[in-house]
Amino acid sequence: MARPGRVVLAGAATGLLLVAFGKSMQSSSTPAAAVVPKSIDIPSIDVEAPLMKLGLSKDGEVELPPYEKPKMAGWFSGSAVPGEKGASVIIGHVDTKTAPAVFYKLRQLRKGETVKVERSDGKVVSFKVDAIEQVSKDHFPARRVYVDDGLKLVTCGGKFDYSKGEYVDNIIVYASKA
Repeated sequence: MARPGRVVLAGAATGLLLVAFGKSMQSSSTPAAAVVPKSIDIPSIDVEAPLMKLGLSKDGEVELPPYEKPKMAGWFSGSAVPGEKGASVIIGHVDTKTAPAVFYKLRQLRKGETVKVERSDGKVVSFKVDAIEQVSKDHFPARRVYVDDGLKLVTCGGKFDYSKGEYVDNIIVYASKA
């Protein structure tokens, strides 16, 4: 669990990266207030969770789902709607101070397993896991996560740094449409 206010990655760098690669902070393939992802289902690790919209905070960092709702994940609304062209990013906590959270078992996913995202238009988009990696937060692959096509699931992982009150790494799952 990261301390409140600390995001999964450097959001300001993410914003700059998206601008540098010509991406807007809103999905260009869907008009505002149109289709949004509603829930995520990952049968192999027993995840069924609602999704909330996440934006950027005032300081330009990607928001996180509230710690008070550990079983909820969030879709970064500056990314593509899952199933549309572009990078789709879903973020969830690994744990809280007292219990596992929505993406606690994310590191157990394996290549070829299925991730399903239900959208507000009634479509369920299936993805196949292509890769899972654990990376230092200091070397977060922002371009690969926020620009390259496909679904990305992000949570914290690795060792917990008690002096900083956060995990030192991120677990990232990369998936493509099945």
